[in-house]
Amino acid sequence: MAGSVRRITGDSRPTRYSLSMSEKPEAAITLTEAAADKIAELIGDSPEGEEQSLRVAVRGGGCSGFQYALAFDNRDEEDHVFEHRGVSVIVDKVSMQFVFGSEVDYVEGLTGAGFQVNNPNVVAACGCGSSFQVKDDAEAAATTA
Repeated sequence: MAGSVRRITGDSRPTRYSLSMSEKPEAAITLTEAAADKIAELIGDSPEGEEQSLRVAVRGGGCSGFQYALAFDNRDEEDHVFEHRGVSVIVDKVSMQFVFGSEVDYVEGLTGAGFQVNNPNVVAACGCGSSFQVKDDAEAAATTA
């Protein structure tokens, strides 16, 4: 299946990765050491900790088109599951095309602390940094404008 492109039902745009149901990329989502440590700490404090994983998802919204949704969750049957630095990360099939190759970091600063997604697929973000746009969507917006 190398070199082929899968399409999402109802969406004519190609995905940015190529996987069959039996294939799984080794590093579709990576975690920094700070992120892995914080996730392990938060999951360890939870009564359901052993069954929980970090879900990285993309939802429509925000002024640039998409927003990240990070949460602790249980795996669904069709999710992709990755182990990195001893932590499980879950990505649903639709979100995978937007976050493939991303790195999740945990940053602390003067204005607060939180998880940050460093995504190589992003070509534009809103001023506040809460939403983003990916290459295919930017090209589509430019041709329809």
